[in-house]
Amino acid sequence: MKDVSSFADYFVICSGNSDRQIKGLAEHIGQKLRKTGIFPLGVEGERSGSWILMDYGDVIIHVFYKPVREFYDIEGLWSDAPRMTIEESVQKLTVLNDDM
Repeated sequence: MKDVSSFADYFVICSGNSDRQIKGLAEHIGQKLRKTGIFPLGVEGERSGSWILMDYGDVIIHVFYKPVREFYDIEGLWSDAPRMTIEESVQKLTVLNDDM
């Protein structure tokens, strides 16, 4: 993102299949980052559960309900930004271990 955006170097975009799962993902991410001393500048959308945005300065984390992610097509809006490919085995985690 740093080559096409003035406000963030990276976007992390993930999605889940229910509002409960979205909230759980965002909560887990926030807890893990807090344990390492990293705190958000702001968090939006926690009540709605369909799109939670976590602002960590140079890194913006988007946690989407799957249909909402498809509707807003963030990846398409920022198609000029380089992308990192994540292995299939990592993309479809079913259990988050405490050491993750």
